[in-house]
Amino acid sequence: MTAELQEIRRTTKTIALIGASNKPDRPSYRVMWFLLSNGYTVYPVNPSLHGQKILEQDVYVSLAECPAPVDMVDIFRNPADAALVIDEAIALRHSLEIKTIWCQLGIIPKEAAQRACDAGLTVVMDRCPAIEWR
Repeated sequence: MTAELQEIRRTTKTIALIGASNKPDRPSYRVMWFLLSNGYTVYPVNPSLHGQKILEQDVYVSLAECPAPVDMVDIFRNPADAALVIDEAIALRHSLEIKTIWCQLGIIPKEAAQRACDAGLTVVMDRCPAIEWR
């Protein structure tokens, strides 16, 4: 693991998981379970599951609705939608105290990632914390 990924792991306590699923066979569900099992606070975000719970956590309709600051935004969306999430995270970076945007395996929205870096955020693309942080 790189020094940057080690630092993200060390400093991250709260994560907004965008594209959370309530289906145990989905990668976002398994990653959320891993994060919760390792002591992280996770706010699942999925507008179609709003008002429900995933792994006993309330589901939020958007990043803006997360009830407390988040250190990291973990994105499980297709690359086009990931860019929209990144732009939302950039807009909310101060109010939610966002430090890192993490795009899951296969998600490489380069232009949006560059905008996030230019805004002072750390961006990780095409990786999974459940793999990197084991």
